[in-house]
Amino acid sequence: MAGTLLVFGARHLGRTIARELLASGWNAAAVARSEETISSLREELPTALGIVGDATDAADVERAFAAAGDRFGPIDLVVNAITARPRGAFGGGGLAEAAPDAMAPYVDELLPGIFNVLRVGCRVLGEQGRGTIVQITGGSARRGMAGRGPWAAVAFATRALVQAAALEARERGVHAALLIVDATIESEKTADWLEGQPAEVSASELDVARAVMYLQAQSPRGWTHELQITPRLDRWVP
Repeated sequence: MAGTLLVFGARHLGRTIARELLASGWNAAAVARSEETISSLREELPTALGIVGDATDAADVERAFAAAGDRFGPIDLVVNAITARPRGAFGGGGLAEAAPDAMAPYVDELLPGIFNVLRVGCRVLGEQGRGTIVQITGGSARRGMAGRGPWAAVAFATRALVQAAALEARERGVHAALLIVDATIESEKTADWLEGQPAEVSASELDVARAVMYLQAQSPRGWTHELQITPRLDRWVP
């Protein structure tokens, strides 16, 4: 039976997730910060509900949940695919050379956005007594990396928030899961980094969308609360 998706971060990965679920007969509401992004989403996915909003703004998050509920009814799946807007080096750069505000994009913007979606999602889905929340993050949630300390600090915090959400939400019939994409995701943003490399050094947005769909389809007798996906040729440390 078709369900309803609400996804935050609809410019790249979130749009792919919406596209795949729409193709499976779902309803989809998608949130992005800019009107430009939402306009292009409406052109590509005309049956989707496009919402301009910023997850760092608590009122915007409340409005997105309300709009999706008004249009489609109960929300079955919430996916948070927002990313940071770093200043300078990706991940914040080396600690010894980092600017005093290197943590700001992660602590002042990304983490509040994650907190808002988890907070409102746990409440709304908890009131329904069902549903799935999937928070997407990177491999830095599993381990700190040189040159990515600021990002890792917030990725670790994200993991802790989702663990708390999973414990609290399951008492109300809601499945909360952390999806760790321990890879560079192939997209327009990463095309230069991946040029000339074999496909299996990176993950595709479709791979991530399928992992989300897998988590959503799980029985309450076997919920996964943390799932890590890693491409075959990527280097990683457990």
